[in-house]
Amino acid sequence: MGLDIYAGTLTRYYAHNWKTVTQQWAEVNGFSFSRITPQGGRAEQEEKQDPQEIKKAMENWQSQILAAVSPKEGPSYEPWTEDNETAYYTDKPDWDAFGALLLYTAARTYGEPLQETVEKNWDFENHPLIQRMGEDEERGVWSLFIGASWWLPIADGLAFNAPCPTDEEITFSTTGALKMELEQINSIGFQADEKTILSWSRTEGYPADGEIHNGKLTKEGIKEHTLYNTESLAKFAFSILWRAVKFSIEKQVPILLDF
Repeated sequence: MGLDIYAGTLTRYYAHNWKTVTQQWAEVNGFSFSRITPQGGRAEQEEKQDPQEIKKAMENWQSQILAAVSPKEGPSYEPWTEDNETAYYTDKPDWDAFGALLLYTAARTYGEPLQETVEKNWDFENHPLIQRMGEDEERGVWSLFIGASWWLPIADGLAFNAPCPTDEEITFSTTGALKMELEQINSIGFQADEKTILSWSRTEGYPADGEIHNGKLTKEGIKEHTLYNTESLAKFAFSILWRAVKFSIEKQVPILLDF
């Protein structure tokens, strides 16, 4: 199961009015593509709902969440954008790169050497350094290490469990928290300027597994990769998350892990 990052309105997300970067690539290059849901069905075959009805449901869910997490004293958190038109941002770090970023962060935090490579489809959740970071209460709560999969456009750093609009209980955090975490990672590790960080989504990451010749995808003559450079994957995932946070703050929309 792959991993995509989506930053945009929940209305647009649940109306399926967005396309992953893989879908976009397939359309540009003349290939067919279907998104498979966690239940095993095709997303495009799911029953379409009226976007206006989805918008009402999202606004109702949003008001309940904001009422629950807003400060007891002082102003409540402002509602974020909900419609079916606001632009969205998406990219695909996949789990190997996401895990590499967690490993990079943990290694730099504890002053441990970073292993040079990670295996394809590696089990990052059970890596000792990543587990240590997730259990280290003295380091504070890191949304990236507690399984957060949604970041709401709130400047304060929060983390909590609650039902998402489909009633599945998940871990939420905020873009304010994720922004602080990314800045901390950059401070203890990369120490890169923003221009460099933004470039990593194009210059770092996974090696090519195929090439397009005359409109056809071929893997002939290309070695199958089973090992990836850890730091390169970490930079790739970091750049995608950095872009997502910038977009979330600018448009005032949530960030979701889509898998």
